[in-house]
Amino acid sequence: MLASNCPMILRLTDMGNFWYIDPMRILFVADGRSPIAQNWIRHFVERGDEVYLASTFNCSVDFPLKGLEITPVAFSGTKKSSTTSSIASSRAIGLRASLRHFLGPLTISRASKRLRGFIERVKPDLVHAMRIPYEGMLAADAYTGIPLLVSVWGNDFTLHAKSTSLMDHYTRWTMNIADALHADCYRDIRLAKQWGFEPSKPTLVIPGNGGIRMDIFYPPTKPVEEPIIFNPRGFRAYVRNDVFFQAIPLVLKKYPNAKFICASMANESQALQWIDKLGIHESVELLPALPHYQMADVFRRAQIIVSLSIHDGIPNSLLEGMACGCFPIAGNLDSIREWITNGKNGILTDATDPQKLADAILEGLENKALREQAAGLNQKMITERAEYTRCMNQAKKFYSRLIS
Repeated sequence: MLASNCPMILRLTDMGNFWYIDPMRILFVADGRSPIAQNWIRHFVERGDEVYLASTFNCSVDFPLKGLEITPVAFSGTKKSSTTSSIASSRAIGLRASLRHFLGPLTISRASKRLRGFIERVKPDLVHAMRIPYEGMLAADAYTGIPLLVSVWGNDFTLHAKSTSLMDHYTRWTMNIADALHADCYRDIRLAKQWGFEPSKPTLVIPGNGGIRMDIFYPPTKPVEEPIIFNPRGFRAYVRNDVFFQAIPLVLKKYPNAKFICASMANESQALQWIDKLGIHESVELLPALPHYQMADVFRRAQIIVSLSIHDGIPNSLLEGMACGCFPIAGNLDSIREWITNGKNGILTDATDPQKLADAILEGLENKALREQAAGLNQKMITERAEYTRCMNQAKKFYSRLIS
């Protein structure tokens, strides 16, 4: 149904087994600050769909929306409008997450009334909630019968869902209400069914940010010869940066000229304490938070990318690094094994063991043939499974299927 204050021409095209609606009226429920969400939403804005955003955080975007509603939930109204405005230690991040796990679900009912009002005004063809806590929970509680697609991001099931009884309840509620599911790995599709998602409902598996823009993330013109290792993850409660820093002196014993670059850690007190304690000042570069496109230049400087997490789906930064020719070293998780075969196109390691990580980094530095083999395999894999235009075309067809 189209809103009376915005007349449009509706074209129905027979796509074989469903009708394709063009343009579509889509309402996204997302953290509007997130580069992941923006990368996805931008595609539908640029192709001429009527796009609305209910953002759980104050935000600004550099593309035109038909409507923007700020819908705070789980105390998101107290946060700053930029995801890069401040950096907190992993301990502070963990404490804040724990408080939100206990108290955040209590805010959903009130917030959903505001979202429901926005949905009733917009009358979208589809509501797409990008993440289960708390955007999916909010959209499920505001459900009006309009098709609801929910995205799973990274650790929604493995970390957040199990954290408290209320998080458990709302995760199961969301999976019961959702009409369709998008995830970045098949593991999360399997887990969704254990959390109440009906197996007969439609699913889509493509990267959470919509895919890799290969005009931005591409290999350097010449292979990197310097031993440079890049950690792009910043501080997150589930990323073992402590293990990463402890591995650095072990690598420097054999490669004293190795350089370790860390994203979003400039002036971070915890990182500075580790550097002082380990005496590795000359070997570590702490970067500020960088715009998305500038990260590609950092990837092209590095031989190796390290993504050391104990909870994850498929990190977008890992795929971006692989697209730029970096040799990937990651925690040995089910989701990561969907992309990396240990010893073939990367190395999987114990994310809790500094010596094992150091051994993996040394193997990556010393085995040039393995790095070259991985670069070729990863470039082909990214092109076939994660290229932005190809993935977003899949998303567009998936949307049309749900609407029709």
